[in-house]
Amino acid sequence: MSLLERLQKEKAIETGEAAGQQKVKKNAAASKEDPFREIKEKIYNKIIEEIDLDSLKGGQQDNTEDTLEKEIIAVIENFLDNESLIITKNERQKLINEIIDETVGLGPINSLIHDSTVSEIMVNGPDQIYVERKGKLELTDITFRDEQHVMHVIEKIVSPLGRRIDESSPMVDARLKNGSRVNVIIPPLSLTGPSITIRKFSEKPFTIKDLINFGTLTPAVAMLIKACVEARLNIVVSGGTGSGKTTTLNVISSFIPDDERIVTIEDAAEIQMGQEHVVRLETRPPNIEGKGAITIRDLVRNSLRMRPDRIIVGEVRSGEALDMLQAMNTGHDGSLTTGHANSPRDMISRLETMVLMAGMELPIKAIREQISSAIDLIIQQSRLKDGSRRITHITEVLGMEGEIITLQDIFVFKQSGKDEHGRILGDIVPTGIKPKFIEKFEKAGVTIPSDLFIG
Repeated sequence: MSLLERLQKEKAIETGEAAGQQKVKKNAAASKEDPFREIKEKIYNKIIEEIDLDSLKGGQQDNTEDTLEKEIIAVIENFLDNESLIITKNERQKLINEIIDETVGLGPINSLIHDSTVSEIMVNGPDQIYVERKGKLELTDITFRDEQHVMHVIEKIVSPLGRRIDESSPMVDARLKNGSRVNVIIPPLSLTGPSITIRKFSEKPFTIKDLINFGTLTPAVAMLIKACVEARLNIVVSGGTGSGKTTTLNVISSFIPDDERIVTIEDAAEIQMGQEHVVRLETRPPNIEGKGAITIRDLVRNSLRMRPDRIIVGEVRSGEALDMLQAMNTGHDGSLTTGHANSPRDMISRLETMVLMAGMELPIKAIREQISSAIDLIIQQSRLKDGSRRITHITEVLGMEGEIITLQDIFVFKQSGKDEHGRILGDIVPTGIKPKFIEKFEKAGVTIPSDLFIG
């Protein structure tokens, strides 16, 4: 969507002429009445008249966003000076910010996008916007005018990516320019109105020191994980939704040497790699005819022909787990992935289920043998009740005993209480068991302190 179309659509929304009028209660409409609506309409007209939009068409507007913002501010300032409106300095700045947010940004939620304290934004229809700060949910006082206004912002998110959102395709996964992950679902599937969920990622990737400072892990655990990556162990990061799996995966991947070829595979590109030799692959949804979809499984199979040293799959959810396990078992040691599970044992069970979803009708013992020979380490991460994100288990996959996959915990999180603010106290500590993968460290020439595993 070009800027001209955006402005014209925004003007239409302001004047109440946009298509798809929503049923809004009179008292709700009165509470949302914008005192600057008429002024905004005139300013949108002025912007359309005075700013040269031709150079911004054809998808080039992203490259000139800063220049465009300055030009729009100049037009607004000039208009307000000439009109001699009686408004306060704060109202003037608020008006400028709102117009900039609507024309260049993402409307009412634009300020939340740029708020570094906000880690997640949840739009539940036009009247309810929650954010997550420090692991806790907060209801904001920000609202949209109506459902059409929310849909306008959704179109600004998905249209630059070539995605579409309508009744025939009412769900979409996308990402913002800063890498934040976006999920959108609209009526008739969402009964509360158009819903937007944005999971923000730090524009500057976190380092292992950051995770230590956050309390996610300890220096001893960091040392072990670094050694595991250098020794090319296959690692699965498991955890619940919002537990910080992707952040931890990013940090773990930073230990991969620069001289290796890395292929990353994701639904929506989130992994931030610092190495030079990285090939990033992303899935593709079906077209309007329901054809042309490229799944994670397709990309995993294709990556095996790309001569990777390491394969990193953002998350395994279904049949691609089988392809990932086969890759780990056929020379692609040191591969990484994440999965949803509440414990290391649950992660093993989830992998069994996901392999069955591939439709190969393998016997369960054969699946377990694949899992036990492919995966060396499971890193379990959880979001605790106080909102903090902690690594709770470092678990080694030992192999098979009969028909059961055996696991042993190398490090576990021990809670020692709570402080006066309700924050959970505790550390992840060694169990005293020396892992069997130490043999791989020796073969790879990786050394770690001998007392690392002493409880």
